[in-house]
Order: sequence, then structure tokens, then C-alpha cells
Amino acid sequence: MLDRLYLPILGLAAALVVALALAWPQGLGDRSPPPFGHEPVQRTPEMRAAMQKATEASQRRLDRARQAVTDIQAEAIAPTQ
Repeated sequence: MLDRLYLPILGLAAALVVALALAWPQGLGDRSPPPFGHEPVQRTPEMRAAMQKATEASQRRLDRARQAVTDIQAEAIAPTQ
């Protein structure tokens, strides 16, 4: 294909892709511009509650693991038998 025809078409296609990327898709972060956007999934009350519940469960597991390590170390240093 001739460069005179190919390069302008390629430039136009690149500009269209950039324009499309500015508006769609939005992903899970901030809201897209008004005609295209919807409420991000991670900002819904149900998802926030589920994320908080998962965080708290993870923190409890981490605390139990730390306590278990502390108990094992204490037992190794000063056995109770």
C-alpha cells in the first residue's frame, strides 16, 4: 500500500483508539465520563461490605498465626515441663 494512503489512515486509527480509550471501558477504578460511565463495582455498598469482611477475616488469620509463632518460640525458650 502506498505510504501516502497508509500513514494517514494509521494516524486516524491511532487517534480513534486513543479517543475510545478515554471513554470506554472504565475498569474498576474511577468513573468514566458521563455518557459512558456507570458506578464502579468496588464502590457499591455490597462490594465494600464484602471487602471489609474479607479484610477482617484476613487480619484474624494473621493474628492467630502470629500468636502461634509466639507460643512456639516461648515454648522453645522456656519449656513448661
